Amino acid sequence: MFRRVSLDALGLHRPELRAWAMYDWAVTGMWAVIVATVFPIYFQTVAADGLASEVATRNFALATALGIVLVAVAAPVLGAITDQRPWKKRFLAAFVVLGASAAVALFWVDRGDWVLGLSLFILVNIGANGSAIFYDALLPHLADRDELDRVSAGAFAVGYLGAGLLLVVALLVIEQPGWFGLPEGTLPARLALASVGIWWAAFTLPLLLRVPEPPPAEALAVEGEHRGATALAAARVLGTVRDLRSYRDAALFLLAFLIYNDGVGTIIRMAAVYGAEVGIEQGALIGAVVLVQFVGVPATFLFGNLASSWGAKRALFAGLAVYMGVTVLGFFMTSAVHFFVLAFLVGLVQGGTQAISRSLFAAMIPRSFSGEFFGFFSVMEKFAGMVGPLVFALVIALTGSSRIAILSIFTFFAVGAVLLAMVDVEEGIRRADRDEVGLQRGRVGT
Repeated sequence: MFRRVSLDALGLHRPELRAWAMYDWAVTGMWAVIVATVFPIYFQTVAADGLASEVATRNFALATALGIVLVAVAAPVLGAITDQRPWKKRFLAAFVVLGASAAVALFWVDRGDWVLGLSLFILVNIGANGSAIFYDALLPHLADRDELDRVSAGAFAVGYLGAGLLLVVALLVIEQPGWFGLPEGTLPARLALASVGIWWAAFTLPLLLRVPEPPPAEALAVEGEHRGATALAAARVLGTVRDLRSYRDAALFLLAFLIYNDGVGTIIRMAAVYGAEVGIEQGALIGAVVLVQFVGVPATFLFGNLASSWGAKRALFAGLAVYMGVTVLGFFMTSAVHFFVLAFLVGLVQGGTQAISRSLFAAMIPRSFSGEFFGFFSVMEKFAGMVGPLVFALVIALTGSSRIAILSIFTFFAVGAVLLAMVDVEEGIRRADRDEVGLQRGRVGT
């Protein structure tokens, strides 16, 4: 009963919304353990044994980029296919099977197995990034317009809670193997990594079993039968790229999101490296990651309420202002206490800005094109993971200072905020609603 009341308070007041949000619980734990903490450390210290540290770092970065690029290239077409066929859950399940199986297979990565480790890491990233397209695309079909912000934020909060719990258990298994009857060595870390795949797959089941598959709009389904789903999907994607000017506000928001989320992604990926460089110990770095997860639970929930009362756009401005402050404070950071303060601030806004970005974009697109448009949204997310770190590295190369590099990320948030200010949310929603009515009446058009 308490669990149900708590989820209701998060905006997850219907069974299908709770089942949908459980996928955030499932996959955010994977991001926390495999992408952010345990596997990068395990790779550097165990799997890449025998490689020079700079070679190991380069190979890891290339593998990360490859997993991102492969999904980014295919995302819009895959999303568009599921707008013509009732396959969103089917495609999501396929990507989860791929990623979760690869995560379980990390159990067999031992000392020196860096090729196997990176190959599986690429598959894990493909599974997670690919499944996110169809997970996000389900949101506008499940939540009413006035529910989008709270439902999206509630799911992120659930994800942070799950990630925090899984990360704590994984770290306990690795640091205190004797508590679990395990020997010292690589076995505890390999078990912790493999268990993530089981967690991911198991907690995907509520979505697959209880969330209804949204039917395609009549016009898209009929044309898909006539021309073929893949051919029509490719044509729709090319048409959407050409005609994005018709969705001016959604397109402008995508550009703003690309830029400010680049700043978010850079902080997520470079915080530990920057912290280590300025002398923060490994234990404090991992502790800060755990802090972000648990601060993110209530903070993301409150962010959803803030968006409901202030409006999504104003809430995003507040989040971007905090991130600007983080980059300035990061420039002056000298101690672990400072790092924990910054982690707390990031935890306050990280989940909220991502959740409200997702719900705001969902409000400005026709529901019947959710797969296609969230394919583009996914591309923006993936590129946001690439450009910022390159800028970070370039600034270091030019100035020799990581402190100036962290301060340079301020620009991403400032430019993103300026572009966000130019978005007319109400007009974007009106345009999406007009096109959705036309699609349901049997007309295809943008």
